[in-house]
Amino acid sequence: MKAKKIAAFLMAMTMGLSLCACGDGNAQSTAGNTAETTQESVAETPAEAESESKEAEAENAGETTPSGEASIDFEDGLFAFAGNDKTVSPSSDDAVFSVEDFNGSKALKVTTQGKMPFVGLQMDALLGDKVSSLKTVELTIGIENPDGEFNACSGYIYGLVGEENKKTSEAWSVYLETGNPKVVRYTVPDDQSFSAANSIVISLETDNGMNAGAAQANLYIDNITFLDADGNVLEADTSAEYVAASTGDDRSNLYAVSGAVNFEGFACKGDGWAQDGFDMPQEIIDALVPGSVVEITYTSETGDMWLVIPDAEAGWMRVGNGDGDVFAYRNNAGNIAQITFEQLAELCGDDVSKWGTRMQCEAGGAWEVTSVKVGTKSNPIVASGAVEFAGFTCKGDGWAQDGFDMPQEIIDALVPGSVVEVTYSSETGDMWLVMPDAEAGWMRVGNGDGDVFAASNGSVCQLTFEQIASLCGDDVSKWGARMQCEAGGAWEVYGVKVGTAQELQVLNNPVNFEGFACKGDGWAQDGFDMPQEIIDALVPGSVVQVSYTSETGDMWLVIPDAEAGWMRVGNGDGDVFAASNGSVCQLTFEQIASLCGDDVSKWGARMQCEAGGAWEVFSVVVGTSTEE
Repeated sequence: MKAKKIAAFLMAMTMGLSLCACGDGNAQSTAGNTAETTQESVAETPAEAESESKEAEAENAGETTPSGEASIDFEDGLFAFAGNDKTVSPSSDDAVFSVEDFNGSKALKVTTQGKMPFVGLQMDALLGDKVSSLKTVELTIGIENPDGEFNACSGYIYGLVGEENKKTSEAWSVYLETGNPKVVRYTVPDDQSFSAANSIVISLETDNGMNAGAAQANLYIDNITFLDADGNVLEADTSAEYVAASTGDDRSNLYAVSGAVNFEGFACKGDGWAQDGFDMPQEIIDALVPGSVVEITYTSETGDMWLVIPDAEAGWMRVGNGDGDVFAYRNNAGNIAQITFEQLAELCGDDVSKWGTRMQCEAGGAWEVTSVKVGTKSNPIVASGAVEFAGFTCKGDGWAQDGFDMPQEIIDALVPGSVVEVTYSSETGDMWLVMPDAEAGWMRVGNGDGDVFAASNGSVCQLTFEQIASLCGDDVSKWGARMQCEAGGAWEVYGVKVGTAQELQVLNNPVNFEGFACKGDGWAQDGFDMPQEIIDALVPGSVVQVSYTSETGDMWLVIPDAEAGWMRVGNGDGDVFAASNGSVCQLTFEQIASLCGDDVSKWGARMQCEAGGAWEVFSVVVGTSTEE
């Protein structure tokens, strides 16, 4: 094998010198995307890389078990320690796991559901206090094409290591059918070690069969072996259960905030009913304009949080606890509160110069505030009925661009009222689209060019058809075939989709429908009689919000005992469509009243839920819709 490599190297050098002598003026250089890796590599031509890959596959054909005894062989049928990871790719597949026979033994089968799977293994749960000794992970990866036609697949083994979950990776590929399954390895970098909350993530990111229109491949994982630096096998606790890592702040029931200005140094704490805060710097005063919102990240024993403006000309003002019917907007986790300029102005007046210089916080129980920022608010937009841009995953350094030619289904989905949604990460938090071949010229859309700003929360970026059209024109046929992404710092895009833009309302002073949790099969209905506080909350301008999951992504309300008759509200009956992002569904009082009448006393006592596939509802709340 070594002799073959040397011969190939000498031949490549000879060919390279020959090409230089010929001086081919048409030669072009190409640069492909590369994953983060912990190993140094020597640059290869595409032909050499393919040859090397085929050679390695041929060598590994039949090598289907790691060296030594496996830490996990799945013969006990246990697999609860594996789960769908969302930290590497937030838009990854919610794959289905099972233990099945594969290649003569039991293996973990990962059945894909339309997207690419990322399988997480929580290392401290599996290895306990031995986790810091982990140096090498060996495992067998196999692929299965449901239609029986072999197609090459590839992916990465990611290690999320250390206190900052630093991501390193090593690539794997099953290139030839004779090398399926194949042993792959990941090595922990020399200057790092695993600790609590770290994980190994195994992905399948390129499926040549799916890209060619074949059935999507399933992934098999077997004989996982954890080795220390001396090559000793570390025993794993296969009874452990996977706990999904946090993928970011809970943004439920909050405005999207863009162009935020941080209130530098705003961190303080106090006992219940105690207040503390700081004088506002000029950049915060300048940011407090109509349409802005103050966002507070906090903890409190009682879950509440509000602002105190102690030196306003109108007098000492506590804003957000219900004074003057002003309620703060809060997320479901009870750790982010938002108070709008309009709410502050209702008590303190429209002229910010009369608010005084000091901003304070307060809660009903012991509290701590970790950050305050002020930015422009907008209602969250969901891409309803979204079409996935298949295979749109790429990465680049700051100011670098990459992307793909748009398939016909994406071009067809780009219509007035649609929105492009990009799921991503970037060092600078920004993300925008580049339309490089538009007839109107090269266009970067969403960073402020032409006063076009993307709506973004740092992990999801949204651009409407109208925003793109303001630069590229209304005729999509003149936008060019290619869509690219770019950011000001190193970035990675995990998925792109296009759907109908629908606004989700941000609910103020929501009333919880206590005990509303139920499930059913497709087209089955279940629910509860409405308590008086829910009936009282159902007034013009209110919104019913359902938190749920369903196989088909849809959800609607059924009002079975209305005087007007049995009513299913939100699936298009009577031109009533629910606003939904697949996990939250909202129906306005006016939409329900269009079928059931304006008099709530004639709606009957019962509220039920239903979906087109198996479903589960976790909560129902009724709140006042976003202020105008």
